[in-house]
Amino acid sequence: MLQLTLQTAPPEDAVRVLVVDDHDLFRQSVRHVLSLEGVVVVGEAASGEDAVRLADELRPDVILMDINMPGMGGVEATRRIASRLPQARVLVFTISAEESDVMEAVAAGACGYLLKNVSGQELLVGIQAAVAGESLVSPAIITRLLQHLRRSGRPQRGEPEDDLLLTPRELTLLELIVTGKDNAQIGRELYLSAGTVRNSVSRLLRKLGLRNHTEAVLYALRRGIVE
Repeated sequence: MLQLTLQTAPPEDAVRVLVVDDHDLFRQSVRHVLSLEGVVVVGEAASGEDAVRLADELRPDVILMDINMPGMGGVEATRRIASRLPQARVLVFTISAEESDVMEAVAAGACGYLLKNVSGQELLVGIQAAVAGESLVSPAIITRLLQHLRRSGRPQRGEPEDDLLLTPRELTLLELIVTGKDNAQIGRELYLSAGTVRNSVSRLLRKLGLRNHTEAVLYALRRGIVE
């Protein structure tokens, strides 16, 4: 007996993602993993040029961006998307753990940086953080950056007047951000509500002139505030 399967439309509040990677099989795998979690992949791009065009056409909530692609790379694509669509949330998703790639991606406007060896659940958390206006950095990236800084010379703490900028609570927040925790995890750690953490982190970022968690991680590691 022939059975028909009815496909239901995704809910209106489903997260919409554009996947950018030059490997077809990888894009298909990401689409499958995200679909299991109710995330809608609205488009796929195999190059930076296509990513810029589709981001403008589709206006996704989050753009998963690879770094190394033929033609226009992910950093330049991120820069162009950020300049055209300031509200766009570009989450770098790549195999590269090089400090130069991290720095360039953040400078271009990426809100987070994840390595492709993360689990499906970790990828979902990263996407959810991006949608919430937060950002995540793979712990492996943080470790790599810290090792690099130690090899190139022990990070120097800021001047005394700079250290006075941060209260003990703000230093604790910064330390938790560096460990890769999102706002919800920080809230559980400090027994604070999500709203309180969100406001506290926003004030901390404004005080330091930073845009997101990723920049906060780099700031803390480079200045030796968190070791």
